[in-house]
Amino acid sequence: MSGRDPATLRVALLTPRYYPEVQRGTERTVRDLAAALAGSGHKPRVITSHPGAPSSGEEDGFLVVRHWRPPEAWLLRRGFQEHMTHVPFSYASLLTGDDDLAQAFYLTDMLAAVGWARRTGRPAVFHYGGLPTRPVLAARRLRLRILRQALDGADAVVVYSRAAADGMRRWFGIDPHVINAGVRLDEFRPRGERAPEPAIAYAAAPEDSRKRVDLLLRALPLVRRDRPGVRLLLPRPGDPRTASRLEETDGVELFEPGPDAVAPVFRRAWVSVLPSYNEAFGIVLVESLACGTPVVATRDGALPEIVDRPDVGRLFEGGEAELAGALLETLELSEDPGTAAACRARAGDFSTERSAAEHLRLYRELLVARA
Repeated sequence: MSGRDPATLRVALLTPRYYPEVQRGTERTVRDLAAALAGSGHKPRVITSHPGAPSSGEEDGFLVVRHWRPPEAWLLRRGFQEHMTHVPFSYASLLTGDDDLAQAFYLTDMLAAVGWARRTGRPAVFHYGGLPTRPVLAARRLRLRILRQALDGADAVVVYSRAAADGMRRWFGIDPHVINAGVRLDEFRPRGERAPEPAIAYAAAPEDSRKRVDLLLRALPLVRRDRPGVRLLLPRPGDPRTASRLEETDGVELFEPGPDAVAPVFRRAWVSVLPSYNEAFGIVLVESLACGTPVVATRDGALPEIVDRPDVGRLFEGGEAELAGALLETLELSEDPGTAAACRARAGDFSTERSAAEHLRLYRELLVARA
């Protein structure tokens, strides 16, 4: 860092795909962290890949470098780990920069970061975004071997939740840093009035079986038996046949998914729900709370770490009857005048600013240790 302001950090954030318009998952995490770092006067750059020609330019106040991603269909057909073909280009992008530190958000990107760290003597951070389980670790050829290399070469490992940290300790004997995902509280905030009739929002992908929209659909008639006017707000699935089937279901209303669609749905809803399992965090719950809307979630994975008090929602175990009971209780909770403020206050614990500050604290600790 000779010749430059030591208070300004140059951080490379590596991810195999970066489409900021998606606004969900890793893209959202990387965008928000990079924007928060840039807003604090630091110099982040996102190193990613796409099928087209290499490009580089400023987006949202920080540099995004996109290099070519060679086709990988033949590897995937043979069961190999995803997102391997771009790794040499990510490594080259690191070598051509002057970053103080690199953070990889996917295990294959961490191979590039580890090689760069060994060559330059600078720290490499591995962000593991999932919940380690046997089916996940064994799902693709070479996954476990690559993950082991990524973990062994990391100066620090970051996970979203205590549940994910427990999995890392159990499977790999590693004690990671827990840094929760952040939510932009200026985008997700109470605004306007909720729907006049009770509405339940579900913002996860209906196609993902782990999110258990089928369980929610079985619980809906039980809820409507006690509250006949209740509607379930679901994102329209990509499959037209599935969408048609859902549109014919009593009480279901589909909304068009998109970057700006989720916050208005949470503001309209009386309750939001995430009945999934093996969640490493549960960002949609925090987004709902930030809009002042209480939540229902499965007592599994990291979800109890968010819904940790009865004044912001309910947890459930079991099947559709238990889920319906939790939804009915939370619909009542939503009518309490103090609930919206309690939800908003809980969401404040998960701001992008707080997440970025915890990352910066970790970065500085690693850089001091390497000095």
